[in-house]
Amino acid sequence: MKIYSKRDTNMRIAVYIVVASMWILITGCQTMKPIYTVEAVDLKRFMGDWYIIASIPTFIEKNAYNAVESYRLDEDGTIATTFRFNKDGLDGPLKKYTARGFIRDKLSNAVWGMQFIWPFKAEYRIVYLAEDYSQTVIGRSKRDYVWIMARQPSIADKDYERILEFLTDQGYSLKDLRKVPHGSAGHESEPTHPIKSS
Repeated sequence: MKIYSKRDTNMRIAVYIVVASMWILITGCQTMKPIYTVEAVDLKRFMGDWYIIASIPTFIEKNAYNAVESYRLDEDGTIATTFRFNKDGLDGPLKKYTARGFIRDKLSNAVWGMQFIWPFKAEYRIVYLAEDYSQTVIGRSKRDYVWIMARQPSIADKDYERILEFLTDQGYSLKDLRKVPHGSAGHESEPTHPIKSS
């Protein structure tokens, strides 16, 4: 009969907990309703600056003002992305983060992998896009983050309410949604080539 030490027993318990947790996560994800994506995105029209109107923010953008996401389609088919904002106020220090977008669904161009740190690619799904490319929404299957964006720093109230209703229908809880304030600061022309994070 094999006798396990206390350390071995603790290790076995830890492994069981990890495996059980992974199983719960996997089965939980399988029952989640797939999130809608738009049928087709013209990448050339989609490129350029997008003002972030509202978001369920990641930790780096919780106190973002004047937030703008900029895209540039490179020759290799990837998308150079620059996210810039003023921290903690309309005239706060300017912050810039860069990422590289990789098209995962070449038929629709609506599903990307967004790489901030190699080799990890975060899910990026274009779930709403106005016919004139004036407004868009970026979502995720986990419904953990979302970004409502437009070509201008504000949108009509009726458009905003329609987008919120759409997101609710897609299974989002909007209790953590935050409108992003925009002012005159931070909107100066900025290059859209990759810049080191600050």
